Parts: sequence; C-alpha cells; structure tokens
Amino acid sequence: MRPSTTDPTDRVPFDDYGIEPIPETSRDSTPWQQFWIWTGANIAPINWVLGSLGVTLGLSFVETVTVIAVGNLVGCAVFGLFNLMGHKTGVNQMVIGRAAFGLKGAIVPGLVQGLLTMGWVGVNTWVVLDLVLAILARMGVHGGIGLKYLIAAAIMAVQLCLALYGFYAIRTFEKYTVPITVLIMAVMTVVAVVQVDPQWTASVAGTPSAKLTAITQLLTAIGVGWGISWLPYSADYSRFVRPGASRRSVFWSTALGMYVPTVWLAALGAYLSSGGSGNDPSDLVTNTFGLLAVPVLLLIMHGPVATNILNLYSCSLAALSVGIRIARWKLTLIAGGVASAVLAVFVQADDFAQAFDHWMVSILVWISPWASILLVDFFVIRRGRLDVAALYREDASPYGPVNGRALACLAAGLVAAWSWQFGMVPVTQGPIARLLNDTDFSWLLGSLVAGGLYYRFARNRVMAD
Repeated sequence: MRPSTTDPTDRVPFDDYGIEPIPETSRDSTPWQQFWIWTGANIAPINWVLGSLGVTLGLSFVETVTVIAVGNLVGCAVFGLFNLMGHKTGVNQMVIGRAAFGLKGAIVPGLVQGLLTMGWVGVNTWVVLDLVLAILARMGVHGGIGLKYLIAAAIMAVQLCLALYGFYAIRTFEKYTVPITVLIMAVMTVVAVVQVDPQWTASVAGTPSAKLTAITQLLTAIGVGWGISWLPYSADYSRFVRPGASRRSVFWSTALGMYVPTVWLAALGAYLSSGGSGNDPSDLVTNTFGLLAVPVLLLIMHGPVATNILNLYSCSLAALSVGIRIARWKLTLIAGGVASAVLAVFVQADDFAQAFDHWMVSILVWISPWASILLVDFFVIRRGRLDVAALYREDASPYGPVNGRALACLAAGLVAAWSWQFGMVPVTQGPIARLLNDTDFSWLLGSLVAGGLYYRFARNRVMAD
C-alpha cells in the first residue's frame, strides 16, 4: 500500500519504499521539513562534548568557536550539495554511488555505510545513557550496570519503532518535537550563560605549532569533519522532497539544518568546558544545570533518538543497495540488533573522549575520498544529469558493473587520508601526521587524492568517447 499525499504533514503512513526511485506523486516533503529533520538530528549532547574538545585540546573558547563556525561552513555546504543529488533523482545515496562505482562496485561503500550506521546507533545511545544515569544519580537513584542496560533497551525500542515505520514517521516526529526542543535548549543556554564564568581567551596550547595541531584535530572532529560524516545519509531523505522545490531552497534548508544546531551546541559545550564544567556529557549537564536538567531530560534525549532513527533507516537502505533482498523493516530490525551489540561494547569503555576519537577517525578516513569521487562524478563530469533507470541495471556506470578505476581512486584516497590522520593508537597515526607535529588533515588529503585521480580518469574517458 503506497502512502497517500492527501495530508502528508499530519498522517503517518507506513513507508514501504526500498531503494527504488520515489514516484513524483509520493514526493511530498518540503525543504522546511528537511530543515527540522537535520536540526533534530544534531540537537544532541554529543555536540556539546565535541565543542568542549577544543578546550581540552588546548584552544581558548574564542579560538574553539571560531574553528567550529568556519569549519562547518565548508562541511555543511558540501552536505547541502549532496542533498541536491537526492532531490534531483529521487534516489537514495548508496544507489546514486552506482553511477561512479558500478552496480556491483558500489557494494563496497554500501557495506561500509551499513556497518557504520549501526555503530553510530551504539555511540549516540551511549551518550544518552551517560546523561540519564547522571541525572538519576543526582536524584538518589542508583542501579549499577543493570539499570544502565535496562535504560539502553528502552531507548533502543523507541528508536526501532520510529525507524521501522520509515521516513514519514521520522518527518512527523521531527515536526512536532524539534521546535519544543529548540525552545528548551535556548532556555538552558541562557541559564548556562548566566551561571558559568568562561575563560574567553585562556589556552593551554601556547605555541603556534601546538595551536595548529589542536585546530586540525578539532576540524576533523566537529569542524569540516562533522558535515562530512553525514554525507552518506543525505539523499536518503532529500529524495522525498517535492520535485518542484527549488534547488536553492533544498540546499539552504539542509545545510542550515546541519549548521545551526551543530555550531550552537558545540559553542555551548566549549563555553561550559572553559568555565570548568568538564568535557564528559553528564558533567556538562549536571555541573551546570543540576536538578534543573530533570524536567528537560526527555527533551535532551530527543537529539540522540532523532539521530538514531536516521541511522537505522539509512542502514536498511544501505543493506538493500548491496543486494540483500528482504523487506526494509526486517533489515531495520536486524540493524537494531547489531547496534545493540555495539552499544554493549561502548558501555564498557572507560574514556568517552578516547573511544569517540577512535570512532571519528575510522569514519572520516573512508567518507572523505568516497564523497569526493561522487561530487566529481555528479557535478563535474555529469553536470547533474543522471540516467536514474540505468542505476538499477548492469550499465549503471559506463565503466562496467565494477568500475575498478573508481575503486582504485577510493583506495588511493584511503591511503592518503590515513597518512595524515592522527588517532589515539599507533595504527591510526599516519607518517605525515607524526612528521608534522600530530596534525590531522586526513579529510582534506583523502578528498584531494581520490577526487583528483577520479577526475583525470573520468575526464579522459569522456574525451575519448
């Protein structure tokens, strides 16, 4: 049964679409609804933590906010461009990738995306657990590891229910909950500004070299890197936008939906951390707001839940794109089970910052070169003109079912990104990063190498044809 478009903003039909193109009659989402989807996904405590990371790395509050604000201009602009792909074609992101990698070649990034989305569910739920248990402890409720797992199970159940229902449930959920959450967060921001006395310009990184290192690592975590980390999801949701919506409105609604909450909450996290509130999620909330956080606890939890329903939904689409032939909702259930196992692993982690740094490094190293190839293929080589029907045939790519050269470009980009990344363990510390004082420009070098090589290959092919 296909969803009706009679009253799309108030009805919640079941989304039984898989990875086939969304018919124009069912593309009823508006740019404004896209704005709320991405705003909701980024009003989350994890962005407070990432904002405080700049202070932890040795930057001042002013320096941290400047890096985050400028870096996200780049990352969120690229995110807006990726949303244009979905709006133009009505197709999800992993299927669009077949144009560059081939029908079978695209299985490789599809598998990676499916695994990473399940991992993100575990990461985001973990942050929620930290907050919930800290607030309960302030109220005198102590349940140990058993309580932690019980809360995790309840949160996972809510996320799964929304993701199982699909895009329409996600859209309605964001429509009615995000504005209230924004209002509550605004009140909490005012309270923080009044109560906390930040150190505006004090920084531990006193030398230019130390500052550069801190800036590059912050750019990777929540500057340019944050927008990049969302690129594989973008078209999964913009494919539902009305065909008549302008490209400009789609770009700005999605880019700003990502930019505004990310910079806002990261700045708040840096503000709290510079005032001595720590960098752990629970510390940032409880040390500043105390029991004031209790009435808004469920609303604070909204952000990670809103993020995870996107992860679970996109995970099912990624699985379908690699050739798994079962219903989307069944794949969502499987993804929820695997994500629960990932969460159990993260629950055992002692150091949030260290574990999260490992996570961000692992995803950006592959996303940046992959995204660069897609940008070059869609906007430069094809100039936005894509044969949608061909994406589901062996000739999805003019280079064959498996575009070996595109995969080689991706591999070269991965190696380049690794060479200039600086993670917490030796295997994630590339030679260029170590040589240049632990800086991290993995996302930049990986993008330039993969995109540059693919442009030369694809351009020469076009000229030959």
